[in-house]
Amino acid sequence: MIPKVTSAEADLAREAAQKVVQTHERLVEYLRVGQTLAQIDAFVARTLEDMGCRSAFLGYRVPGSPAFPCHACLSVNECVVHGTVGFYGAPMQPGDILKIDIGVFFKGWVGDAAWTYAFRERTALAARLMDCGKESLRRGVQTLRPGNSYIEWARVVQGHAEGECGFHLVRGLGGHGYGRKLHSRPYVSNTLPVSPGEWADAHTPCTAGTLVAVEPMIAVGTGETHQKRLGFGGQDWPIVTADRSLAVHYEHDVLIGADGPEALTAGLERLPDVVG
Repeated sequence: MIPKVTSAEADLAREAAQKVVQTHERLVEYLRVGQTLAQIDAFVARTLEDMGCRSAFLGYRVPGSPAFPCHACLSVNECVVHGTVGFYGAPMQPGDILKIDIGVFFKGWVGDAAWTYAFRERTALAARLMDCGKESLRRGVQTLRPGNSYIEWARVVQGHAEGECGFHLVRGLGGHGYGRKLHSRPYVSNTLPVSPGEWADAHTPCTAGTLVAVEPMIAVGTGETHQKRLGFGGQDWPIVTADRSLAVHYEHDVLIGADGPEALTAGLERLPDVVG
């Protein structure tokens, strides 16, 4: 079953989502060239504590991987998602592209959203990729309404990112339902299925009261990825593009309402693209 929320529960989800927005708003004032991911993660930890939240990521486990070791996912340049402090030790340099994914628990509810930032400057290619990510997210959110199925999200997002912009959506990664837990049904793929049974929720109707965290992840050169294998047969957390090309990640929390979608993390789109 896909969970549904009441009006009172939606208010709590809205509060949690705005805590994520407020964390990003504080981050853009803090981020500077020369900082390490360890410093940035420590700032996230202090900010969440100050706001009465706790990280939804720290200690999170999936089969085959160790507990996630950081308060935020910090993914630099070719790292698409799930970047960690230990994975990238160099200080931020002009032109670096950092994806910051913040997940919180607040009053028992999850907020989960990511945004992408360039440090001090960006190339024309990076600017086009970032604009593509934001526009893909904006267009995709508008499809999340009763009367549509989740496949319409993928059709619109893939049509823009790959059909219009010429970039590549990362395969095998997508959005998800959430609420009191970080992950639940439905799974929201960013790409159309190419074989029967590939995406179980593709034709599931969007229904009022559903919470989804939707997140286009887009790369310059390929949709294929690589993860480091660990000694015990598992995989490390960071996921990087297979050709080491640049990637971006944008994510909104969305409440599907009877009259259409509400981006609970509204405000992220007003954040600057270039920081520090």
